[in-house]
Amino acid sequence: MHAAQGDRIVIRGKTVEASDRHGVILEVRGPDGEPPYLVRFSEAHESIVYPGTDFMIEHIDHS
Repeated sequence: MHAAQGDRIVIRGKTVEASDRHGVILEVRGPDGEPPYLVRFSEAHESIVYPGTDFMIEHIDHS
């Protein structure tokens, strides 16, 4: 999995009641765009994230 600063992420809820979480990658801490990622979530907090199978990256055109 590769990402860049500014890409958006979606972490899917694991149950019907759990909503999806959305965030923006602030910093890529692994080599060549690999995890971990520092993410600011829409709930206004930041966290280090190691992606799982419920994780999607929405790549932003960085050109």
